[in-house]
Amino acid sequence: MHLHFKSVFLHSMMPFLRRSGRLIHAALNQAKGRFRSASLRFKIALFVVLLLTATSFILCITTVTIMNNYILNEITKRGESISKSIAASAGYNFLSKDILGMDNLVFKAQSSNNDVEYAAIVAPDGKVVVHSDLAMRGQTLRDDEGRWIRSGEEGTTVRDLTNSAGSIFEISCPIIFMNKVLGTVLIGINKSVFQEAQAQVYRRIVTVFGIVLVFGVVASTFLVSFLIKPIRELSAGVDELKQGISKKPLKIYSHDELGKLTANFNEMSKVIADQQGQMNRYTRDLEKAYISIVKVASAAIDARDSYTRGHSDRVSDFSLLIGRKIGLPGEELENLRVACLFHDIGKIKTPDSILLKPGKLTASEHKEMMRHPDYGVAILDKAPTLRKYIPAIRHHHERHDGKGYPDRLPGEHIPLLASIIAVADTFDAMTTDRPYRKALSHKEALQEIMRVAGTQLHPDLVEIFVGIMEKRVRDTVWFIGRTG
Repeated sequence: MHLHFKSVFLHSMMPFLRRSGRLIHAALNQAKGRFRSASLRFKIALFVVLLLTATSFILCITTVTIMNNYILNEITKRGESISKSIAASAGYNFLSKDILGMDNLVFKAQSSNNDVEYAAIVAPDGKVVVHSDLAMRGQTLRDDEGRWIRSGEEGTTVRDLTNSAGSIFEISCPIIFMNKVLGTVLIGINKSVFQEAQAQVYRRIVTVFGIVLVFGVVASTFLVSFLIKPIRELSAGVDELKQGISKKPLKIYSHDELGKLTANFNEMSKVIADQQGQMNRYTRDLEKAYISIVKVASAAIDARDSYTRGHSDRVSDFSLLIGRKIGLPGEELENLRVACLFHDIGKIKTPDSILLKPGKLTASEHKEMMRHPDYGVAILDKAPTLRKYIPAIRHHHERHDGKGYPDRLPGEHIPLLASIIAVADTFDAMTTDRPYRKALSHKEALQEIMRVAGTQLHPDLVEIFVGIMEKRVRDTVWFIGRTG
């Protein structure tokens, strides 16, 4: 019955134990994760505090043990001294059966020492001959009570026992006369003396332990600050080096391993900065050479058709006016400028019979002309540094209503740079003479692009461009009026 109940109880407790185990495991993992993500300052401080706590605790245990043994030894020594003095005098009284004399001995011993709980003389058979407590006389004492602590010289023993009077140390000393054991002297010393001494020792040790711990925490704070400063400096230096930000050399706080590491980092960062400066100069030189090539290629494209000579440069100028007005950053403006110079590079592959035809193009010829964005993409794709211009060049003939080419992209799906180039390209094409028509005036061209805003061209960009051009006209008229 009992075994069955125990089995049922254990079976019912298993789910609870499993859940508890999972919760403990999860809590440990969470604590481990938090410790890993904690700052180095916290980890060092925690390590120092734990080390101090463990060391202080061990020292505290050792000191308490030593002090307990010392106090106990001193107390028992005094008890042994009292019991031996009684035993030395009690031998004669035993032989003469002078009970009164023995009684006087134990009375003096008990009354003259405040910590002596009792004093007694016991016969070899365990019967109490005299006792400071009169009620104990004539009783037989057991010698197996209490906990034996140690045995001293000349047969003295000390044991820790508890009775109705409280906890006491009992010291026994044999009464020897003519090499014969006549009886035993028992001295009971109140344990409160020992406990008071223990309490004083504990208080002092706890005080010292607290002072050491506080001092350790303060010292660890200074130590952590001393160690963290160069590490934090190195960390900031690595971040700046990674971001390419040049800064003065890191400060060296000491000449130890961390100081040497900081000095080596300063040397390394200087080498990297010098190499980066050389790379930047090489890059700028390459960019200049590359821009020159772009301009030559653009001029070569425009030179094929005398009617469109300078077209790419003008489209670039108009596009930059729009780009600055809408707040494009410097890098984007530079990308826009280069993309404008490249926007018709695909026409290099367009036959002269189509490109220079004075009349209207046939359907097949128009289809071939519409392929020049794809040809441009194929040319730029061969150079990785030029691929960032491909979206603007590929889509500068898309329409806002999605009816353009080559991908029929609608509205906001058209890259912004391509939409800007489309406005500038359309305006310049309308204001340039062609074999099959005369150029429109700026006013007529602006009216026309306003008409196709929202269908062919981006309406917001058209509005911005028209505003820019009309302001230029007003400023020109005002300037001519002032100078006239």
